[in-house]
Amino acid sequence: MYIDYSLMPGEKLEKKEYKNKETLISIIMPFYNNKNYIRQTVNSVLNQTFPYFELLIIDDGSDDKKALEELKKIEKLDDRIKVIHKENEGAAQARDFGAKKSNKNAKYLMFLDDDDLIEKTYLECGYWTLETNKNASWAYTDSIGFDGKEYTWNKWFDSQKMKKENDLVNTCIIRKEDFFEVNGYELKEKAVYEDWNLWLKLLALEKFPVRMNFYGMWYRRKKEGSELSRSADNKKRALEIIKKTGETVKKRVEAVQYPSYNYNWRLEDVLDKMPKIEQEKNEKINILMIIPWMVMGGADRFNIELLKRLDKEKFSFTVISTEPEINGYRQEFEKYSTVYDLTTFLDQKYWPSFIEYLINKNNINLIFNTNSEMGYSILPYIKAKYPLVPIIDYVHMEEWYNRNGGYSRDSSAYESVIDKTLICNENSRKILIDYFKRKEEETKTVYIGVDKEKFNPKNYNKEELKEKYNLSKDKFIISYICRITEQKRPFLLLEIIKEISTLRKDILFLIVGGGLLLNEVKSKVKQLKIMDYIKFLDSTDKTQEIYSMSDITINCSIKEGLALTSYESLSMGVPVISSDVGGQKELINEEAGIIVPCLQEEEDIRNIVYEKEEIDLYVDAIQKVISNLESYKSKCRKRILDGFTLEKMAEEMTNIFEETCKNPNKEKIENGKALSKNISITKELVNKYFVSDKFQYEWQCDEYNKQFGYKVYNYKFELFKEVMWQHKWYRGLIKLLKKMGVKDLILKISR
Repeated sequence: MYIDYSLMPGEKLEKKEYKNKETLISIIMPFYNNKNYIRQTVNSVLNQTFPYFELLIIDDGSDDKKALEELKKIEKLDDRIKVIHKENEGAAQARDFGAKKSNKNAKYLMFLDDDDLIEKTYLECGYWTLETNKNASWAYTDSIGFDGKEYTWNKWFDSQKMKKENDLVNTCIIRKEDFFEVNGYELKEKAVYEDWNLWLKLLALEKFPVRMNFYGMWYRRKKEGSELSRSADNKKRALEIIKKTGETVKKRVEAVQYPSYNYNWRLEDVLDKMPKIEQEKNEKINILMIIPWMVMGGADRFNIELLKRLDKEKFSFTVISTEPEINGYRQEFEKYSTVYDLTTFLDQKYWPSFIEYLINKNNINLIFNTNSEMGYSILPYIKAKYPLVPIIDYVHMEEWYNRNGGYSRDSSAYESVIDKTLICNENSRKILIDYFKRKEEETKTVYIGVDKEKFNPKNYNKEELKEKYNLSKDKFIISYICRITEQKRPFLLLEIIKEISTLRKDILFLIVGGGLLLNEVKSKVKQLKIMDYIKFLDSTDKTQEIYSMSDITINCSIKEGLALTSYESLSMGVPVISSDVGGQKELINEEAGIIVPCLQEEEDIRNIVYEKEEIDLYVDAIQKVISNLESYKSKCRKRILDGFTLEKMAEEMTNIFEETCKNPNKEKIENGKALSKNISITKELVNKYFVSDKFQYEWQCDEYNKQFGYKVYNYKFELFKEVMWQHKWYRGLIKLLKKMGVKDLILKISR
């Protein structure tokens, strides 16, 4: 996963104003002569989206005058900050001291070192996860190491492993009563892995944590002088303490670890138990945007560009994602919005309550759903609760192989509460109207567009790039840039390559991207003996370089809305050969490329035997474009500049959002009021979605964990192993099998 280490929290003070400020979390921050980093750490606290905290900075006997002056300035930043001075006794004693000084109304304590940082939703997600996991004692997130050493830290929690190795950082939110039940840190010695010792004391009482599965904490790795390095210097004594405490952990303790599926036909409304937080009113259009994930496909780039390009003086965005995924582009979303990945900190049964909470807290006055099935299922519930709040959705394409319509079907199923449905191409809009019987005035085509400056051929040197990628300078380059999946018909591409390679030897196809079918495609290439005409490249965020080297891009998908690669290719002056699907021919006219009829039915998507006629049509198109290459190239970029830019998209979206908020659909308002009289029906729609999505969601959770190498702990099997290991004959069997070299079996049954 790519992390931009320059995007540290707290570099600027950006706190928002909220009504009412009670203290529910006491943040304890030990301080000792740190004049260099504490301002950024405090900024990261004051920027929190959850305002119900106090920050107790415990000065542990600092003697640096400049550091003490900095503390005085910091204390004046906010009335929730208190600086308390004490004699020097070390970080553990400072934390215990701060805990005893915490507000009597605070339910939770948070420990944060004076040089570490937290993302702005840390407190809010932590509070919600502990309030909804009543038996958990503490909550923490995955972390990012930065400064002296850069890395990501995401470890599966294992209480048995914790006895020998600490996978947690000090930063956490912990129930105050549980902290005091184990007498806090308690250690008077300095730099002896006191945080690790605390976790073991809690585990000894069979108390367990919640691991929130997002990078919420930044751990500063200073080259020297850090608490970690001091503990390493005192390692022998530190490990003596850890060993002694570890021996008190008698049982395996299971943590709550997200993402996970445990839904069973029950939504739980916990709003009455949550603090009533509300931001100060503003004149902006405050949009709640519901998306499935934060990866980088065409639809997701549209989401990013929308957030990026809309006027921040007119709009504010709160983004929620609803499907387990390694969200490699979360940082990009966080540049322009506040982000909550619901799968990382909350059971599904609480999602509707959390969404209501966000609507109330952030004064949301527009809902925008795009490509989230869960988002569609909750729209009637939201409309019943907030009839005056308009709803807009964006559909990228209809998919007949996916629930007989995909998101077009979802959109149409919930059209009674949707003010306006936006579509990325006119062909799909026509299908919504003709097939799904949508009202024409409630639909509108908004083309996604492309960044004409980012994708500008003048910024790149074709010959230099060919040399960089080790490509022949005397061959025509044809690029195929996409996820290697059934939808993109990669095996049709291979048949096209096989056929055209019999006609000309001066061509090379770049297959750029990853996907579930990639390995199978590579095997097929060898089988067809066309290796000399293909070069595979990994997925890249530098697609401009690929286009710059290309003479043609090719798209033989069985389904598209309007492919982002087509926009980008034309903007780079590269003609496109594409199947006639979705809105491709609305963009690719006869001057900018060639549209090829799609002769395969969508329901046959898994059939990889293609008609000779369709293969020949692509071959003829390639020949034609190569023969008239300069003529095609000269017209491509003009096609984009004439009306397919991101500036045009942002302008249209701005007008639609403003007009819809100013004049919401009166019929939808009345529908919402009617639903509010029988809200149980709207809840049941959400229930039905969560239950029907069980196998898909579980699979996504498993796939997520596999990507990090996590092995979900099988408690019964591990208990069986522990019991069996007590028997001599079992240990003897294991030794015998080891001698025999039965490695695979050993991995399954031995320690």
